[in-house]
Amino acid sequence: MKKIMTLTAGAALLLLPSCIQEFEPQQVIVTEDQASSAPGAYENFVNSLTSSVAGQWVFDTPDYRKPNDFGYPSLILMREMTGNDMVAVGGGYNWFHMWYTSDVTLAPIYLNCQYPWTYYYSQIKNCNTVLNLAGENPSDIHKAGAGMAHAWRAFYYLDLAQMFCPVSYAQDKTAPTVPIVSNDMSISGASNNPRATYEDMMKFILADLDNAERFLSDYSRRSKEEPDMSVVNGLRARVYLLMEDWVNAEKYAKEAQKGYTVMTGAEYNNKVNGFNNANSNNAWLWCCTFKKDDACMVTGGNHSWGSWMINELPNDGQTGYGYYSKYGAGNYIDYHLYQTIPASDTRKQCYVDFEIDKKTTATDVIKALAAYSDVPEYVFNSGNAVRSNTNGANAWGGMPLKFRGRDGNHTNNQEAYCVDVPLMRVEEMVLIEAEAAGRQDENRGKALLETFAKTRDENYVYGKHNDAYNNSSTSPFINEIWWQRRVEFWGEGLAMFDIKRLNKGIIRSYAGTNHVDGYRWNTNEPPQWMTFCIVQTETNNNSACTNNPTPIAPKGNSPEHAW
Repeated sequence: MKKIMTLTAGAALLLLPSCIQEFEPQQVIVTEDQASSAPGAYENFVNSLTSSVAGQWVFDTPDYRKPNDFGYPSLILMREMTGNDMVAVGGGYNWFHMWYTSDVTLAPIYLNCQYPWTYYYSQIKNCNTVLNLAGENPSDIHKAGAGMAHAWRAFYYLDLAQMFCPVSYAQDKTAPTVPIVSNDMSISGASNNPRATYEDMMKFILADLDNAERFLSDYSRRSKEEPDMSVVNGLRARVYLLMEDWVNAEKYAKEAQKGYTVMTGAEYNNKVNGFNNANSNNAWLWCCTFKKDDACMVTGGNHSWGSWMINELPNDGQTGYGYYSKYGAGNYIDYHLYQTIPASDTRKQCYVDFEIDKKTTATDVIKALAAYSDVPEYVFNSGNAVRSNTNGANAWGGMPLKFRGRDGNHTNNQEAYCVDVPLMRVEEMVLIEAEAAGRQDENRGKALLETFAKTRDENYVYGKHNDAYNNSSTSPFINEIWWQRRVEFWGEGLAMFDIKRLNKGIIRSYAGTNHVDGYRWNTNEPPQWMTFCIVQTETNNNSACTNNPTPIAPKGNSPEHAW
């Protein structure tokens, strides 16, 4: 059942060196008769809504294509790479480098372009199957599954709208997003299905969330992998924030916070449970989870989230090695963003101080790294692998220690990489409430912001991050909110959405930058490559679907920005 639901495409997709063959994820149909005839079919399909989110291959391709194919967390990293807060090093070994470099393989004819489209629409098809099995008025035993399907579908379409629309909702609510494929759409309908306007897409998503509430209002979920009413309200808060409906954004952000508490500084920097266990604190509303029997984990987890984001493991190759620790394909925090974090802010401890790179002996470096990790020698080896892979351009400075191995595991990669990855935290709801309140009454928003900021930095002083960063598209208050979101949610997949929503640019070129030479680009507005292309198979087979321009990478570094 899991294989059916995840739409493994090995039989349909034959890889050429870089290009793809025809494959239409919207038109791979599991009929109701086929589904309902299997024992325990409905429950299996409902369970697969969560089990297929992370850890499964989207394409059953050769091993050399699997390093960035591990489900939704792959999409998180693809989005993070498009901006300036995450620095992707490692060249050919970094399989997310294409999104960092605006590579030609993001064009509609390539697999890199197909991956997001196939993942999202495969998951949407899963939701549609559950909704068809449940019926328009599901029985009591079908209600929870239907509610989760509506919530997941809303989540996926909200991502798609922001990834594929060239502008923000506030700029043009008539702009095209993506085609809506509902559970009652025929194959012929999908072949003549135009991209929904931003306004129509938001109406569809809100209707899904209304139905999710209708069916989940009394549901007590089995784990934080499943959506419940707190998640439904959190998704509403995200939608209304995007729509600039400040009253409703504030209302639902407050609703979503009920029963949750902001992580303490100690929890944020916990060396055992640091961003790997949704139940180790009361802040996570929603997560996805890698399990030991997942497709991407059975070979040691080398092709998983942990391989790219956890660097406290050995690189001996005996228990899986990790692209970070073995091949030196590292992801770092932007140097300037790091420098803007005060020393008194607990989140700064998540990243290795750049001053460590000035030390001249391995002994001194390892001694300094002990402040960040219980296994500083492993962190040293990871940084050393990166340094070797980049001719000394990067080493330990800026290396993240935010994401740790499961239960503090430092010996077995496969077990350590079985982590929870956050999809929604209460801190996001707190900051949405603060922004929405401040858009109505800045003093009220400022008070909420300061209350949150002091949970991270007891010496927080409002206004220190008010340099407008790179344009004046937002007020000093919103710049403060944005800075908090950038630091708080680094690596969690929200950065690109904020840049597009706030009409910000990116800055990679400046004195002291740690961005990769040749890709040090500055823009005054969201760069073109933040608008993903629609895979060519969709436009070939859907006559009403238009496409976005293929992104064109700038030539050479931009002149250095002066802060």
